[in-house]
Amino acid sequence: MASLFSGRILICNNNDQDELDTEAEVSRRLENRLVLLFFGAGACPQCQAFVPILKDFFVRLTDEFYVLRAAQLALVYVSQDSTEEQQDLFLKDMPTKWLFLPFEDELRRDLGRQFSVERLPAVVVLKPDGDVLTRDGADEIQRLGTACFANWQEAAEVLDRNFQLPEDLEDQEPRSLTECLRRRKYRVEKAARGGRDPGGGGGEEGGARGLF
Repeated sequence: MASLFSGRILICNNNDQDELDTEAEVSRRLENRLVLLFFGAGACPQCQAFVPILKDFFVRLTDEFYVLRAAQLALVYVSQDSTEEQQDLFLKDMPTKWLFLPFEDELRRDLGRQFSVERLPAVVVLKPDGDVLTRDGADEIQRLGTACFANWQEAAEVLDRNFQLPEDLEDQEPRSLTECLRRRKYRVEKAARGGRDPGGGGGEEGGARGLF
């Protein structure tokens, strides 16, 4: 996964805006995690409507107020903002665990072309090895909420067995032999929706096409 950002800087969205400027640092932050590439812009109305849903999704999986141990999940904001000021304003109220690329890094645009992003907002979900799990992450997050993370985790075979919602602790059942069937079902369902436009923005009312 770190190879996607080889030679690049990722910035933490905390007060100090700490920079991950070595491959070792980036690798430690992304290793064995599902990575969400969130393509958005502060001036995009559809993004403004989606962001509260995405924030809630991310916080409920990674904030220890909700879970005993943060999920194996990372998010990189791939800004499509017109100016650095717009990017900074957009990130101001976003979770501190989010990462983002420097505004001047052209990789922001290159990733949009690489992953065939055609509308905003878009969430591309990557496996730990960098392969695409789904380009339709925004739609799945809106439809399924945090439940889609379990689907992604099983499909990607992420090695994390410690994620539990607090209310599930007393009634937790052992992992069953049907997991591989659920994993296959997820892949079949995704294949059945092969006619969907990539990008995760939903229907025709999504953001503008031809971004890149």
